Amino acid sequence: MKGPTPRSARLRRHALTVGTCALAILLVTTGCGSIKKDKMAIALSAATHGYQSALRWGYFENAYAFVDPDQRENTSMPPSLTGLRLTGYDVVQPPGVQKKNDDDEDDDAAIATQIVQIEYLYEDRQVVKSLIDRQIWRWDAEKKTWWLTSGLPAFE
Repeated sequence: MKGPTPRSARLRRHALTVGTCALAILLVTTGCGSIKKDKMAIALSAATHGYQSALRWGYFENAYAFVDPDQRENTSMPPSLTGLRLTGYDVVQPPGVQKKNDDDEDDDAAIATQIVQIEYLYEDRQVVKSLIDRQIWRWDAEKKTWWLTSGLPAFE
């Protein structure tokens, strides 16, 4: 039985080296996109939890700071927050990250939607009310943060 010729052994080594390099490149490029998405998801979780905590504890100025800066320029904090107390904040639909447009190849152009049910009352009325808040969040790639574009809920 004849062993491999020197030429066939070299070809196998070359094919193995090329295959290993191609696999490494594929894993690295796939991994970079995955890491970026993971960082965006972690930042979204931090933003939505921070916003929730600010509302729940009555730190409305802090909650208002999550609103998109472009929107804050044109509007002030609503006066309906005076005397407001949240009694419940339940996430009905957790946030999911989507591209802004299906045609958009820019991974940094993303939005997320979260739906929550909020129970609240005004201290002077003591009547519990409920609302559904559909929150729209926009990823700011430059500042690496999420902004609430749907604004604060409409408390009545």
